[in-house]
Amino acid sequence: MKVLVTGASGFIGSALCDALLERGDTVVGLTRDPERARHGNPVILWHPWQPHLERPPAEAFEGVEGVVNLVGERIDQRWNEESKRRIMESRRTGTHNLVGTIAGLERKPKVLVSQAAIGYYGDRGEEVVDETDEPGEGFDSEVVEEWEKAAHEVERHGVRLVVVRTGHVLDARGGMLGRMLPPFRMGVGGPLAGGEQYVSWIHMADEVAILLWALDNDEVSGAINATAPNPVTNKELSRALGRALSRPAAMPVPGLTLDLMFGREFGKVLRGGQRVVPKRALELGYEFKYPELDKALRNLL
Repeated sequence: MKVLVTGASGFIGSALCDALLERGDTVVGLTRDPERARHGNPVILWHPWQPHLERPPAEAFEGVEGVVNLVGERIDQRWNEESKRRIMESRRTGTHNLVGTIAGLERKPKVLVSQAAIGYYGDRGEEVVDETDEPGEGFDSEVVEEWEKAAHEVERHGVRLVVVRTGHVLDARGGMLGRMLPPFRMGVGGPLAGGEQYVSWIHMADEVAILLWALDNDEVSGAINATAPNPVTNKELSRALGRALSRPAAMPVPGLTLDLMFGREFGKVLRGGQRVVPKRALELGYEFKYPELDKALRNLL
């Protein structure tokens, strides 16, 4: 299969591209800086694209059968009006521009797998949520709603759409786990803001496998939660990480510290969480490689 990937040089995108190449697919990557991207992975066919400014070039889609859309500015940063604008437009306008090019193609790809996030559900406390639940409140939920609306535009052009609402992807090389490791390895890690908020996590291997599964299977469409079947509280995550590293994990991080680091608005998001289950993925037959946190951390560390 020939697959086009946006965000191909990012945290999830680079892992996905490696998996596609390993199984023998041809990969086309869209990036702001093709020259730099070629140094990182010369096997990928790179094309330039500024997501929030323009539609991607139609020639990049020649022979492409599937598209995976992972474009988006990092949301885990201090929020202000400018950063919130970048976060929103990188997703909403970027995805709208992507669909605009697909709509104009004479030979369209068969499927668009478009990334989203469990921030869609907002802070839900201990409530168990799945793909049938309504969106929550707050900027993080609003961003995902707009992101998904832009992706749904592709359906009117006869392209199968899968929206993958991804949780906290665990990988030692980056993401949430990558940021947690240094203090935990020094024995000064611990739960955030009391640790009662739920963390819906997923091993990077399952995140990539779900994207490939969605790409390959014609019966998969609509929203899919990419989270392990067993979400845990932040306190349970801290304890599990301490066990995996054979280090203490009892040094709490107060909520005030989160506000100082990330600002009050995103600090509030970090104090909340979602208890998300992958109902549709399980119903459609996806089998998780790492459904339990301890096994996932042992593998990663």
